[in-house]
Amino acid sequence: MSDSAAPSPVPILGPQPADVSEHGSGGEERHLQVRLKSEGGHLLLSLPPDTEFGGTWTELAQQLQLRLTGGERFWQPNTTVHLMARDRLLDLRQLQAIADALNEVQLKLKRVYTSRRQTAVAAATAGYSVEQISAVTHLSQAEANTSQPLAEPLYLQATLRSGVEIRHPGSVVIVGDLNPGSAIVAQGDILVWGRLRGVAHAGAGGNAQCIIMALQMEPTQLRIAEHLARAPQTPPNQYQPEVAYATSEGIRITKAMDFAKLRPAQLMSDSLGANSEVLKNVKIRPNGLMLPKTDNELPTTDNE
Repeated sequence: MSDSAAPSPVPILGPQPADVSEHGSGGEERHLQVRLKSEGGHLLLSLPPDTEFGGTWTELAQQLQLRLTGGERFWQPNTTVHLMARDRLLDLRQLQAIADALNEVQLKLKRVYTSRRQTAVAAATAGYSVEQISAVTHLSQAEANTSQPLAEPLYLQATLRSGVEIRHPGSVVIVGDLNPGSAIVAQGDILVWGRLRGVAHAGAGGNAQCIIMALQMEPTQLRIAEHLARAPQTPPNQYQPEVAYATSEGIRITKAMDFAKLRPAQLMSDSLGANSEVLKNVKIRPNGLMLPKTDNELPTTDNE
């Protein structure tokens, strides 16, 4: 879930374990591996990495209860909580158990950070915002290495309600709708098998070749890399599958069935550059074929 109307470029990783400090008084709480801290207007609930916690889910849940009820309360009622699940595999039942435990102390689970695909799908299905993070990559490393491969696509069967945001370091395929107020931020493509009525940001890592496709394109906002487009004031009378792509002049939308013919020419034009000497002497068909211009089609110069 995004707290702002326009999501910022994707950070790869959220807060790190080393930044998480304990609250509460000594005794048994000092040994708890479940951490809770205040951070930027919300609470960060951090679960121990799977590789470092040798206990069972029941033991983990007991630690959570102790953390929430055994220490000093330092939060206001209805404060939102971001769950740092890390590499821990959580299913719907376990996520619900965490949410229930938080509700008992007047806290609300809102966002889940995870490096596990199954946990990301479960969290999105339950209606929470999701940021899928790398299991090993740190934020500073991600900024330094922009050529790292994308994560595998995230496939979701869900409708995103208002306030839910999905962030993923790869492409996102969603079978369902994006309701107004929801958002998807992906470093790869975004394919919506439904109505896109929220915010979609593809190529968030800077790749302008990424696309956004939807069966019904009614976005609040579209972003591809650094390009930005908003919905037209007058909606079309009839919707059909469409593809949004970036050009040197901004974001363009075309019918999905025409995109396969259009894209080769557009890609070729982008790769050669608008002022290329090659392009001055050729014409590009919609299917991407380059043909030499005739004498009448060649540009003239002042010296001729």
